[in-house]
Amino acid sequence: MSHVRYDVVDGIARITLQNPPVNGLGFAVRKGIVEALDQAEGDAAVTAIVLTGSDRAFSGGADITEFGTPKAGWHPTLRTVIEVLEQVSKPVVAAIDGVCLGGGLELALGAHFRVAAAQAKVGLPEVKLGILPGGGGTQRLPRVLGLETALDMIVTGRIVKASTLADTPLFDRVVDTSVVEAATEFAKELVRQGTPLKRVRDLKVTQPDAQAFLQVARRNIAASSKHQPAPGLCLEAVAGCVSLPFDQGLAKERELFMQLMNSPESLALRHVFAAERAATKIPDVPADTPLRDIRKVGVIGAGTMGGGISMNFLNAGIPVMLLEAEQAALERGVGIIRRNYENSLKRGRLTQAQLDERMALLSTTLRYEDLSDVDLVIEAVFEELGVKEKVFKALDAVIKPGAILASNTSTLDVDAIAAFTRRPEDVIGLHFFSPANVMKLLEIVRGAKTAKDVLATSIALAKKINKKPVVSGVCDGFIGNRMLNSYRAAAEEILLGGASPASIDKALEAFGFAMGPYRMGDLAGLDIGWAIRKRRQAENPDVDFSAVADRLCEAGRFGQKAGAGWYRYETGNRTPIVDPAVDKMIEDYRAEKGITARTYTDREIVERCVYALVNEGAKILEEGIALRASDIDVVYLSGYGFPLHRGGPMHYAQQVGLFNVVRSIRRFASQSGEAAKFWQPAQLLQSAEPGQALK
Repeated sequence: MSHVRYDVVDGIARITLQNPPVNGLGFAVRKGIVEALDQAEGDAAVTAIVLTGSDRAFSGGADITEFGTPKAGWHPTLRTVIEVLEQVSKPVVAAIDGVCLGGGLELALGAHFRVAAAQAKVGLPEVKLGILPGGGGTQRLPRVLGLETALDMIVTGRIVKASTLADTPLFDRVVDTSVVEAATEFAKELVRQGTPLKRVRDLKVTQPDAQAFLQVARRNIAASSKHQPAPGLCLEAVAGCVSLPFDQGLAKERELFMQLMNSPESLALRHVFAAERAATKIPDVPADTPLRDIRKVGVIGAGTMGGGISMNFLNAGIPVMLLEAEQAALERGVGIIRRNYENSLKRGRLTQAQLDERMALLSTTLRYEDLSDVDLVIEAVFEELGVKEKVFKALDAVIKPGAILASNTSTLDVDAIAAFTRRPEDVIGLHFFSPANVMKLLEIVRGAKTAKDVLATSIALAKKINKKPVVSGVCDGFIGNRMLNSYRAAAEEILLGGASPASIDKALEAFGFAMGPYRMGDLAGLDIGWAIRKRRQAENPDVDFSAVADRLCEAGRFGQKAGAGWYRYETGNRTPIVDPAVDKMIEDYRAEKGITARTYTDREIVERCVYALVNEGAKILEEGIALRASDIDVVYLSGYGFPLHRGGPMHYAQQVGLFNVVRSIRRFASQSGEAAKFWQPAQLLQSAEPGQALK
């Protein structure tokens, strides 16, 4: 099939991009556009040209599968296509519907005129891939939107509806009818009236005190993106539209684009972009697997997790039946949901009508029988297998055939939970992260008997509620918490070895983590980990699972919610304050264990903690718990605050070099005494060939 369709109707040549799903501007499309433009230019019967895509996408931009390949540079490049477009002697009208992003918007800016559907979405989101618009977007967009609006869109990657820009020179018309028909009629009108061609490159940028505005913007961007070079260089490229002639501005844009394209940060972000899309593809689950219809959801437990889980479905317009054991707990949970929405209302993120609509979708009950008509039920009760058993046996007795039974467990055996029912094929793990209405990650745990359509439905539903799904196999802790256990074990060894919680947090936050392990522990609540350690101790009585954190919990220091954990907190303030009482607990624990304290450099702290993640991740891959190394990266970026610009622990290990990672792990083993077994390198890391990527 041709990637570009060409036809002529009433003297108007229509060039239609046909490269689903989003009309990516790969080589075949670029070449097809130029050939079609040449054909229209040479046909005396053609008086004007309409360039369009589909109702789903005018164009989503560059074909990222060509990044890093020779095709990316094959001529005609996008810049060449836009130059050809500008030079056509007949009116060219871009008819924009669906998404018009990145190179797609740059292509449209090369047309002489633009007609858009009101609901079309436009933007230059390249900064989210660690690069900047490379097809003239930094020079053309400010000429039609003004410096301030264009800079904001380019630096943030913000995507907006065409209707919000209807009164700007970006669009000649914004319509609610068929955009191709409207563009065709507009093209005929241009011909009848003999309207001169308009080229965006010929417009001037007008901005009072432009240099002063740019200087303020530089300071703001530097403060908000210290780990990412792309926003700052986006600004410098845009600045060229103020101080340089158009062609020199283009040259500056190209120079900065190439600088970013070769940066480790861009490589990491492009890896993340691909990883998130790969995570939803399951080799043995066909893409056309029929999905189960999810029209109503039941949630068991109205606590913090249950309330947050409920909000995800309410936000997506899906009715929720919330169940609790006691009326007081139910009312408390509903009250928290309402307050969360009211806070969003105060911040302008929600209208009163939206708040009312979402709350109207929520119903409550104290009876399992009232869940008989739900299509999916998710339990969010206490993390103890006996409690889960009671819940799933009760659900099995009342939930209709074909409904999905899901557990929000973060560590427990999903296969054991499934065995509490007569329908293990309908059981799956849906592990939300706290706060569940905010955090993007959804770890989908596939049991040994989970049906393929249950898995496919869960992945599709995750997308519908705006989550990033990653599929995990069954093991203690799945992908994320199993690795977190190793991360914390490495931090614990450093802590006992002589470092303080604050010094460990500081080193990892300087590396780019949103929070170090001790600040994160206080935020999440230390009692959760305490309960897990006690369970593991009971299951493995000959293994020592004790930790300094046990002493804190025994003293009632459960973290921020208790006003004290690894740090001390003042009422109404989440700023951690170093507490000498904690230092004393650590010193006493060291003394009991016969440990002599030493100093650790920031580099060693980071390497030990990050390489512990990498090593456990490699074991998870070996065991088939994770399908891909990139799936592990998505988990840690979306759920655990791993620095985005590093691309995830497994990607970071590849960049450091697996040889170097293994060498460091072996050094840690030689220094670790009783913990030497913990530091045995995974076979997958040891056997990797030079330059070989983890799969």
